[in-house]
Amino acid sequence: MNILLLSPGYPGEMPSFTRGLADVGAHVFGVGDQHPGALPAAVRQRLAGYLQVRSLWDEAAVVEAVRQWPEARRIDKVECLWEPGMLLAARLREGLGVDGLGVAQTLPFRDKERMKQVLDAAGLRTPKHVRCTTSAQCWDAAEQIGFPIIIKPIAGAGSADTYRVESEDELRAVLPRLGHVPEVSVEEFVDGSEFTFDTVCVEGEVAYFNVAWYRPRPLVARSNEWVSPQVIALRHVDQPALAGGVKLGHDVIRALGFRSGFTHMEWYLKADGEVVFGEIGARPPGAHQVDQMNYACDFDVFREWGRAVAWGRFDVDIQRKYNVSTIYKRAHGQGQIQRIVGLDRIRRLHGEHIVWDNLLPIGASRRNWRNTLVSDGFLMLRHPELRTLVDISDDIGENLQMFAG
Repeated sequence: MNILLLSPGYPGEMPSFTRGLADVGAHVFGVGDQHPGALPAAVRQRLAGYLQVRSLWDEAAVVEAVRQWPEARRIDKVECLWEPGMLLAARLREGLGVDGLGVAQTLPFRDKERMKQVLDAAGLRTPKHVRCTTSAQCWDAAEQIGFPIIIKPIAGAGSADTYRVESEDELRAVLPRLGHVPEVSVEEFVDGSEFTFDTVCVEGEVAYFNVAWYRPRPLVARSNEWVSPQVIALRHVDQPALAGGVKLGHDVIRALGFRSGFTHMEWYLKADGEVVFGEIGARPPGAHQVDQMNYACDFDVFREWGRAVAWGRFDVDIQRKYNVSTIYKRAHGQGQIQRIVGLDRIRRLHGEHIVWDNLLPIGASRRNWRNTLVSDGFLMLRHPELRTLVDISDDIGENLQMFAG
């Protein structure tokens, strides 16, 4: 099986997916805008070929360059696990005449309004929503839906350029910040807890799924620098409280006609038990959440994803052993990391449960917390009991402090 993989070396999780394909015997041909010498060594070792293009975002030029590439005649499938490259992957499939989601099938995963329209037609509960391209349309949508509302980019990923708006005054303040966004979705604000439904599918069937709990909701975490966001992959995904969201996830996959690979859906659970769709991407979650799945079940999700897309199989007997929490930290101050307070105590008390210490070291430069959930690093831990895991996670969130200057 010869698989063309877009951007095999970037972002950070892509080398693991490259490895996953190679580990199951696929021949991986990379296409990216990185110089071959800039690819991680682990990627270079696993590629059967690599085509450097000037820019991945000039889709017509990339499709033409790939079609002229001699190796393209050998390609059986095209895969992409990075949100901005989804439509390019679809155009390459059509240009090369290979199986997989084409442009029409991919658009609902990239266009949040089209996505919800498809699901509305299938009778699934989505937030009230309106596509807007002007400030005037946003005002009309706000009047139609009623405050509070959410405004988010039509083709966005994560919570970037996403705002909760409570009043006319807040809308008046937010609209100028969205001047660089060509289209937005104005939506009903759904008050509830937020979860994920992440899957690896094989020919339209869910072979494996993961449910993660956001603490707090991403929009809150994105809006407040002092928050230490948590994502918890849940062990007991069959509990009654999650049943509606799990069913919704299966229904969404079916309605959108997804075939094989990773999906990442977000959904809301209201206090009255109602389940509401959020959004879905035809890709894995970021911020090392796939690694969480590895630690939750003790199997290599990257490899089994590779087996699913290359050979149409998922060969693991899934045993959910742990809840897994990632606590992302943001340093106080700007500049370089100067001190980390509380880490020795946390290691002493909870070290047996910590599976990954990814905190930036002393002397490293702070990251822009608005641009990455990973922020200034994280601790990942696991425990079979959710209440214990939550208590440890909160201890880390409150008492581990990083300082920059």
